[in-house]
Amino acid sequence: MEHAAFDIGAYMTKGVERVVKDAVKATLKDPTESIFMAKYAMATKKASEIRKNFDAEGLHVPPFLIASITSNCNLHCKGCYSRQNHATEDCTPKDQLTDEDWAQIFNEAESLGISFILLAGGEPLLRPGVIEAASRKPSILFPIFTNGVYISDKYFELFDRCRNLVPIMSIEGHKEATDARRGEGIYDKLLSNMEVFKKKHLLFGDSITVTTENFDDVLSDDFVTMLQGYGCKAMIYVEYVPVSDDSKDLALSEEQEQQLRERIDELRQKYEEMVFISFPGDEKSSGGCVAAGRGFFHINSHGGAEPCPFSPFSDTNVKDVSLKGAISSRLFKLLQDGDILKDDHVGGCVLFEKKDLVQSLLSQ
Repeated sequence: MEHAAFDIGAYMTKGVERVVKDAVKATLKDPTESIFMAKYAMATKKASEIRKNFDAEGLHVPPFLIASITSNCNLHCKGCYSRQNHATEDCTPKDQLTDEDWAQIFNEAESLGISFILLAGGEPLLRPGVIEAASRKPSILFPIFTNGVYISDKYFELFDRCRNLVPIMSIEGHKEATDARRGEGIYDKLLSNMEVFKKKHLLFGDSITVTTENFDDVLSDDFVTMLQGYGCKAMIYVEYVPVSDDSKDLALSEEQEQQLRERIDELRQKYEEMVFISFPGDEKSSGGCVAAGRGFFHINSHGGAEPCPFSPFSDTNVKDVSLKGAISSRLFKLLQDGDILKDDHVGGCVLFEKKDLVQSLLSQ
């Protein structure tokens, strides 16, 4: 398959514009939310111009950043890739980035034209100081991927005051599937949170890890309609990445990947007031994986700049270099110039499947 004509900058900019356009449409009935999204739409255009200027200087700045702001988590979800990679632990290490470190990263991200910073963990709501720092950057949208357990009155008030913070709660389908993977009582807590979000007219979304076991359930109209009824405005479908050989049967087949893409298109047309995102999406026909700085990259809780959360390898730390320097890391450059990101693969992540090859680049 020929990828030479693929323009990663145009592809990612178009993706940002589509998400923002869909988000504006999804919030038209809520004046507070729609005013924020309209202002944010203008901010993304400015950010796009900033990135174009850096491109002209020879530096490709991706519009997305994934920030794992803590290694700590209160849950032990079945098949968690983060615990398998030892990126998530029960105790909080002392060498994690501080609240001030993250605030500086957000400042530099804004100056580089980065429009989206996805806050992950561990459980990101265990770092209220970082969340507060994010709230002070209205030109950046911060989806917060949370298990929902720590959402309280304090966070409801913060989300109401700072509309650039968008909680994205993890749910695995209906009650049986969610509690089986995440723990008893989690499903009921999520529904309770959604009821408050709906009552307060707050923007929120849900993240679904799609496996062979919940495939039909989470893509059903019954499930989508239920979340729509609670006021969910964004659904992010994440293809399961096997954490070990004995969990490969949970990864989607190529046929299911195609079905997922087709179903996402159907959902976008049927539920116009909701935003639907598939990750990693149709990489095979869009020029390959967009990690390692092509479209996004990952900063772990210790400051290591990694291709993505599923590929925990790093040769650069933001404690030692600027964010601009991290984007220009040798590892990212090798991945971008090579063929790994454009390769065919099984399951949702080429870098996870080629992890031995990625690791070998560090020693070159």
